[in-house]
Amino acid sequence: MYVCGSRARDAVLSVEYFCCDRPNPILQIIYLAIIGVTYYLVAQSSFKYIPGHYLSEVHRFASFFAVVVGVLLFLLTSFSDPGTVKSENVTQYLSAYPYDNIIYKEKECSTCKIPKPARSKHCGVCDRCVARFDHHCGWMNNCIGEKNTRYFIAFLLWHFLLCLYGTVVLGLVVAGQLKELKVIYILTAYYGVENSFFSLAPHVVQWLLSSYNTQILLMVFLAVISLLLVGFFGYHLHLCLTNTTTNETFKWQDYLSWKRRLHEAKASTAALKASINGITAEQKPPQSKWRAFFRRSPLDDVDATKDNIFDKGYLRNLHEIVFPLSSRRSVLRSKVD
Repeated sequence: MYVCGSRARDAVLSVEYFCCDRPNPILQIIYLAIIGVTYYLVAQSSFKYIPGHYLSEVHRFASFFAVVVGVLLFLLTSFSDPGTVKSENVTQYLSAYPYDNIIYKEKECSTCKIPKPARSKHCGVCDRCVARFDHHCGWMNNCIGEKNTRYFIAFLLWHFLLCLYGTVVLGLVVAGQLKELKVIYILTAYYGVENSFFSLAPHVVQWLLSSYNTQILLMVFLAVISLLLVGFFGYHLHLCLTNTTTNETFKWQDYLSWKRRLHEAKASTAALKASINGITAEQKPPQSKWRAFFRRSPLDDVDATKDNIFDKGYLRNLHEIVFPLSSRRSVLRSKVD
């Protein structure tokens, strides 16, 4: 504001509000642009080499099918209901998710003015309560909750496999050209390069970068994205297997941290009492120094374990992701009763 004035400040704040504090399709458009441009570059630069020495013509159609499925999963995750909690269905979610009285206690949503089911959260961006809230995903422009976590996990897995598939196909395209053009034979027979990996590698890399730089850049790009996606997928798969959400990981961290501080305070109080009663302790026989050295600290006995009542085992947890609790007949029957 001091440099550009209040109008510039208000303009920056309005852009920030539009991008970060309300639903907007910016990242959705960026995703569609990335996947569209990447597929176009792959098709433009590499389809002319298919079929090749290592690839059949089926990969032309398989790659298009894989991209279409990825976009469909993206649209399904973006526009599906994450599990919006309303006054009409709040009893259904209250029956599906009991309070554990640890990180979830019975209370009312201050914004929606309805009972807040356990594991739900009011999303400040979408301005709605979402059952089994995980996080608000800007790429999807949607919350990830009870009813669309399965689509989100499928999206991450499919796009990891899609990027890995693209990396392998491009690698086989380049390897096929290397084989068909007999580059190794030319380097050894006509240029006198020694037939060993360390001697041939610099010449082969130089040839690849000069002749197939687009394919190499696309391979590196897809490989990096696949590594990011497999890490993100692994994290969310771990959450699904333990029946925990991203939102709940922060709640558990706060709870365990508070419990450790409470036990530290109790241990400090006990130590203070022991020092005050030192006269009585002096009348006892002296304790062995070795025993005192190996004695456990009171802080080692801190019971700061995570007692997650929603964790029912790997198979049942995955079953709950694929078939959400609120849509099961038992919960719907209890709602009618």
